[in-house]
Amino acid sequence: MFDCFNRRINYLRISVTDLCNLRCTYCMPEEGIEQIPHGDILSLEEIRDITEIAVGMGIDKVRLTGGEPLVRRNIVYLVEMLARIEGIKDLAMTTNGILLDQFAAPLKKAGLHRLNVSLDTLDTERYRKTTRCGNVADVLRGLAAAKAAGFSKIKLNCVIHEKTDEPDAQAVTAFGKENGFEVRFIRRMDMRNGTFWTVEGGDGGNCPNCNRLRLTSKGDIYPCLFNDIHYSVKELGAEAAMRAAVEHKPESGHRSETNTFYKIGG
Repeated sequence: MFDCFNRRINYLRISVTDLCNLRCTYCMPEEGIEQIPHGDILSLEEIRDITEIAVGMGIDKVRLTGGEPLVRRNIVYLVEMLARIEGIKDLAMTTNGILLDQFAAPLKKAGLHRLNVSLDTLDTERYRKTTRCGNVADVLRGLAAAKAAGFSKIKLNCVIHEKTDEPDAQAVTAFGKENGFEVRFIRRMDMRNGTFWTVEGGDGGNCPNCNRLRLTSKGDIYPCLFNDIHYSVKELGAEAAMRAAVEHKPESGHRSETNTFYKIGG
């Protein structure tokens, strides 16, 4: 699939839930969120079917996100189903790593190719304050479990305030080098004001080369993170919704009044 700016669209990011077991200050309100009604959430089988249609249209890269994808019930079963779809060359997941200790081996066995794990600091107290409830030791155990399970391509997503020479970012860089993890630096963004930057060490935020569509847990296809344009697979059907999203994918992000990182997965 190519959009009207001749960008090849081959990447589908799937938010499997809007729920999370952390309350990161840059992502979610401290009091939590109003949960999407259970009946509105796509079933695992619906996600599989939509993904099959997307792959048939040219998608070959799929990433599971949240919220936190590991809090979605039967997430390993979803990975198993997606791994069976012929044509997916890259099946990945972004996770905060809190539950990775127990899920790493089953995910690898189910067919997941790669992991991105959020890690903004190695300092226990700063991690607790940033996430409002998390323990960085859980993430470190999860990373160790992922290595032991055989994941060879593990990336660390490190959110920074402005620059990569910040002490926490430098500590994460050193930790990554020591353990063979790639580090991607993501500057804090604001959807409402339309402030975003290219991810250092990744492709996010690079509008001229954007190849992404996003599927929310309630079944909306968004062609751009920083835009309110979306199309419902429930109303239009998966193929029509995706074609509309590709056709109306904007040249560049602007701002969004309705999107939030916890609903659409960043």
